[in-house]
Amino acid sequence: MEFYEVIRKRSSIRKYQEKPVEEEKLQRILEAARLAPSAANRQPWHFIVVKDPKVKEELKAAYRREWFYTAPVIICACGDPSAAWVRADSVSYLDVDVAIAMEHLILAAAAEGLGTCWIGAFDEQAAKRALCVPDHIKVVAMTPLGYPAEGKRERRRRFLEEIVHYDRW
Repeated sequence: MEFYEVIRKRSSIRKYQEKPVEEEKLQRILEAARLAPSAANRQPWHFIVVKDPKVKEELKAAYRREWFYTAPVIICACGDPSAAWVRADSVSYLDVDVAIAMEHLILAAAAEGLGTCWIGAFDEQAAKRALCVPDHIKVVAMTPLGYPAEGKRERRRRFLEEIVHYDRW
């Protein structure tokens, strides 16, 4: 699939088929995340791939939307603050780096015909407990992953004229 077609095809999916995700597709998607750029090539990310129904049940303490758990796979994107590049003004690029890797993962999933939905509104401490994430690691985002059981949702996007500035604001 052509790159710009993948970008247009991607949408947030909130209903999934019971069909399992093929291991080859999952590995290609994870490889896309691994290949993402990061500040100073620090690659501070880690990904937890959740398939076990018992673990999914425990994860409900972090995110209670039932539709989320209809996907056969849940991926939790984490970052190690000690591995992240930090700017001279003390701003860490951890969240940015993990977000870029997560977007690579989400676009790769769309190219594979799979659906995702970026989730950031969850209880991080509950997610860490459910997934046995070490204290020093930050849980940045989660996504369900599976075959969509719904069509692409319409989404309004602002026009370029509203968001692009040339030379100065």
